[in-house]
Amino acid sequence: MITKALFLLTLLGSCLSNPLMAFEMPPTTTGKYCDTPSRCLDPMAQNGMVTSSHYLATQAGVEILRNGGNAVDAAIAVASTLAVVYPQMNSIGGDNFWLIYNAKTGELRGLNASGRSGEKATIESYTSQGLSKIPARGYLAANTVPGVVSGWDQAYQYAKQTMQKSLPWNSLLASAIHYAEQGTPVTTSLNYWTTVNVDTSDREFRHLQRFPEFKRIYLKANGQPYAVGEVLKQPDLALTLQAIASQGSDAFYSGDIAKKIVADLSAHGGMLTLKDFAQHHADWVTPIHVNYRDYVAYNLPPNTQGMASLEILNILNNFDIKEMTEGSADYYHLMVEATKQAFADRDRYLTDPAFNPIPLGFLLSTEHGQQQARRIDMAKAQSDVRPLDPKGDTVWFGVVDAEGNAVSIIQSIYHDFGSGIVAKDTGVLLQNRGSFFSLDKANVNHLEPRKRTYHTLNPAMLLKAGKPYLVYGTMGGEGQPQTQAAIVTRIVDFGMSPQEAINAPRWLHGRTWGASSNDLKIEGRVNAQVIEELKRRGHPVRVVDNYTDTMGHAGAILIEPVSKVIFGATDPRSDGVAAGY
Repeated sequence: MITKALFLLTLLGSCLSNPLMAFEMPPTTTGKYCDTPSRCLDPMAQNGMVTSSHYLATQAGVEILRNGGNAVDAAIAVASTLAVVYPQMNSIGGDNFWLIYNAKTGELRGLNASGRSGEKATIESYTSQGLSKIPARGYLAANTVPGVVSGWDQAYQYAKQTMQKSLPWNSLLASAIHYAEQGTPVTTSLNYWTTVNVDTSDREFRHLQRFPEFKRIYLKANGQPYAVGEVLKQPDLALTLQAIASQGSDAFYSGDIAKKIVADLSAHGGMLTLKDFAQHHADWVTPIHVNYRDYVAYNLPPNTQGMASLEILNILNNFDIKEMTEGSADYYHLMVEATKQAFADRDRYLTDPAFNPIPLGFLLSTEHGQQQARRIDMAKAQSDVRPLDPKGDTVWFGVVDAEGNAVSIIQSIYHDFGSGIVAKDTGVLLQNRGSFFSLDKANVNHLEPRKRTYHTLNPAMLLKAGKPYLVYGTMGGEGQPQTQAAIVTRIVDFGMSPQEAINAPRWLHGRTWGASSNDLKIEGRVNAQVIEELKRRGHPVRVVDNYTDTMGHAGAILIEPVSKVIFGATDPRSDGVAAGY
């Protein structure tokens, strides 16, 4: 493991000294979002960088890089560790999506490791039980096969065959196994979300102590959440990870782990079968892209909402954002209105493209972006945005290694603690992503067997001259496209450093963690006059706490094209850190 002193050395570099001015990247602006040393760090390195939403996971990734592993190796170490130490936001019972840049071949590949619904998961299987929607929690919510482990496996096999350096598979899960077996101190975030989810006043959505395995693993013997600093151990999960480390992904999808998960689900009326697990596979996909200024922005195709993230940038291409003051009413107004246009298309079309064709060529075209831009009134917020007709909780983390390989990856269980179901004797917390399916046959995302649901997950990467310039992303449901746009515009258009761009106040139009709302949440750090102007233009503004994790946990890695220095950034709203060597 990395020594504490060595790890702290990786964090050297302050935005106060403004080291970016010597490089091609524009200098930072006023530094107004670097108001404390902990929020001023722009960690810099030359041999590799890792950023994640938990410091132990970042350390696990840096250790792999220092031991000679490639970016994918390090990403698997980060992913598996996060699945242990950050269970409120992800687990091996969830899904993941990858963007992988291969420096040796010069190609950018996408990997969709989301699970499909079970063969028994039909609209009738729910409506016959008197349900008008899929429950957000419980066994009926866990109706899609977990894809995480298949993503790790496919990415590892690809990197082993095509990239320089590759460490043994079992070594990549060593940190995760250690923390599951020996325990990890509970962070403020884990304590908060555990406390929220044992709320006895909300017995349908929260009150997760009603599920025996959740109560046994995540609560103390007295039924109370672990306090900050107390040690949480997960011995069942340690054994599951050990089996995956020694036997590979087959242990999860066709071995004893699958049998245990299915047995527990079947005993409680669940939807998944052994056949569902055995037939699951992750898929390599071609990333989608749009131009943004002098860069090319890449994301994942449907069933992710990557199309919405790119549509926002495609719309913004038609505005001179540099002429706007960062943090002004015009800036926030434009970003929200562009989001509304993109979300209108997303909500009309987004589902599993194997079941419904999606006109991506039209939606990401320059012409469509221009049409959407013309619909934006800079003096007035639109309240009912409809799509134009075509003419024809979660973790994000990133890794860059010394060879220039880059990974942008996102891993999730949907709501905090997912379905709330931990499959007996496995320690595997199962996602509730399938609860996003509609039981209305007229809805484009309606439930059908073996179908992938609409996913909010979408990792991103910005390339310049064909090479990674910015590896970035965030958790946060509908906030993901909005925060991605904030990061890009603040770095590209306003010349901020990655850390300052992430520190800056954020907003959220729409909903997060599956809760519907029509307001515009905006952090209280935004100037009061700006907030009043947004209200005057018709935005239903609701001021929220500064640095609230409602805005998601973002991160970024910037590779400076001239010096090749790698800059990392992590979100002060998370338990994370960026570090390199």
